[in-house]
Amino acid sequence: MEDKEVKSILEALFFISGEPLTVETLKNILEIDKREIWRLIGELIKEYQLKNGGVFIAEIAGGYQMVTNPGCGAWVKKLLSTALPTRLSQQALETLSIVAYKQPIIRAEVEAIRGVNSDGPLRTLLERRLIKILGRKETPGRPLMYGTTKEFLQYFGLKDLAELPTLKEIQEVEGVEV
Repeated sequence: MEDKEVKSILEALFFISGEPLTVETLKNILEIDKREIWRLIGELIKEYQLKNGGVFIAEIAGGYQMVTNPGCGAWVKKLLSTALPTRLSQQALETLSIVAYKQPIIRAEVEAIRGVNSDGPLRTLLERRLIKILGRKETPGRPLMYGTTKEFLQYFGLKDLAELPTLKEIQEVEGVEV
């Protein structure tokens, strides 16, 4: 492989890995000599330092890892403080799936399906911007109607709602008949 190709592969591995990669690990993946890996990592480190961009490669805990530039720390903290938590409770997931498949839907309909009060999960999903209020239903009491958001699609990596699995697909995966 050419140096440029190996450097691209190294960048991809550093980017995707959530932890430092050792030269030994990289040797096993790339199947090239350790000295070559050290040389190419050294070149990459210099290239990132010269660029002085938002990320660079650092030697950490006996390995190498792509990290953010400390000069961007304030903005990274700001993003992380507004980012969605990675986990949702079982109640929130149940509620979210009902909203996703039945939207527009009102709270009473969600509760009829779940069989329990859904105020808490709906509030959580609204706070995390996974659902939004679409308006009011033209029925007595004019209850709020809920639907999913663009953030919902991003959170689950969907292009649009048509990419949600069908009931039949879910049954096939779980091996359950309804």
